[in-house]
Amino acid sequence: MTDLQQLEVWFITGSQHLYGNEALKQVEAHSKEITSALQAAKSIPVKLVFKAVVKSGDEAYQICMEANGAPSCIGLITWCHTFSPSKMWINGLKILQKPILHLHTQYNRDIPWSSIDMDFMNLNQAAHGDREHGFIMSRMRLNRKVVAGFWREEAVQNQIGAWSRAAAAWSDWQGARFCRFGDNMREVAVTDGNKVAAQMRFGFSVNGFGIGDLVQVIDQVEESQIERLIKSYKSSYSLGTPEKSSFTKSVRDAARIELGLRSFLARGGFKGFTTTFEDLHGLAQLPGLPAQRLMSEGYGFGAEGDWKTCALLRAFKVMAKGLKGGTSFMEDYTYHLDPKDPKVLGAHMLEICPSIARNKPSLEVHPLGIGGKEDPARLVFDTAPGEAVNVSLVDMGNRFRMILNEVSVVAPDKPLKKLPVARAIWKCKPDFKTAVSAWIYGGGAHHTVFSQAVSTEMVEDFARMADVELLIIDEGTTLRKFQSELRNNEVYYGLKNWPSG
Repeated sequence: MTDLQQLEVWFITGSQHLYGNEALKQVEAHSKEITSALQAAKSIPVKLVFKAVVKSGDEAYQICMEANGAPSCIGLITWCHTFSPSKMWINGLKILQKPILHLHTQYNRDIPWSSIDMDFMNLNQAAHGDREHGFIMSRMRLNRKVVAGFWREEAVQNQIGAWSRAAAAWSDWQGARFCRFGDNMREVAVTDGNKVAAQMRFGFSVNGFGIGDLVQVIDQVEESQIERLIKSYKSSYSLGTPEKSSFTKSVRDAARIELGLRSFLARGGFKGFTTTFEDLHGLAQLPGLPAQRLMSEGYGFGAEGDWKTCALLRAFKVMAKGLKGGTSFMEDYTYHLDPKDPKVLGAHMLEICPSIARNKPSLEVHPLGIGGKEDPARLVFDTAPGEAVNVSLVDMGNRFRMILNEVSVVAPDKPLKKLPVARAIWKCKPDFKTAVSAWIYGGGAHHTVFSQAVSTEMVEDFARMADVELLIIDEGTTLRKFQSELRNNEVYYGLKNWPSG
């Protein structure tokens, strides 16, 4: 899993030689102080590195070139302390391949009312220096995040932290490899898509591997490895169905599959994987417990060959690193249609990540009913109440689209004693009918990434970096406005992608 503390965001300040050496020394000193303060902020999980005061076109170009070639650099924060003529940034910004955040701040919080003079005015010019800087990025149609406010404010630091998490996830996607065991679930449309277009847009690759390739690795697992892993199971989970005759064998088979799957993914350098119950040749059971445990360690996962949700889950796992709350693969399963209190029951056959568990998960073995294999092991639990997001990534043909719904997780009305899967119950925002109608109008999938750690702001930042359409369903959503946004987006993306389509 990515260590966010090893990633760097470079702090770049804009100025020019016009102000003289003494002024530039102050600019640099102020910039270093701001960088140090941001580095110490609890909400910013990456390293903040002061890099340069850019004073010419050559310097702007060189720092952007350097950033492109630095694997640890995941993005730039720019700030114009004084006035930095925007034309000198053009060549650098043209080649920049890393996300950018424009911090609109100033060194001093307050105007020094009784002592302000023209020297102070000439030095502290972000109020119009950043407008010049902002113009050129708008003129160049560059996606970036703008954060405005005093650099010591917690709200400002929180926004930078959200952006840095999105930048870390975007960096993690570049060159990432995702593995598919088997193909897409037959005849299903929404979980399929164009993998070549995804690699061109997002930077990750998705390739298929025969289930026999995995089975060969599973068959090499040693019994001593299985024994050690089962001891870990017993210490991590309560044993929910030990009286079942199939319990011991099923758990051992699950452990064998987990060890083989873990080895296969490590050898190939994969960051996530998909499975399908329609292709289990050589496996004793559908990998439920193994998928749950690998997700909890940061791997992406998608059921039924859903590689888009697999990749998106990996990105969310990176964004969520170190934050309170879990993140999981999820599926909208069934509804509670009480007109006074409608709810959604989210679950899956087996594969929900235990990072979202309210209490200690129960390790259980039950029949699955589909797939034609032996009873699989799985972790059973309820999800803790709280705010969350559900996000879907779909292929619309001429573009990819992300759809986000803000939800509130609640406790079940009654214990779900006969439902032996991990599950979450939530209420949709702004209300059930508006949310599900908007989701369906937008073409959202039944598979999602569910997170109680990742915020809407992080998803917005991530979508901006990916230059991908994002539809948000929240407290302010109305169907009239949502459908209008859909129509407007069709025009916008149609023109943007023309003539390539």
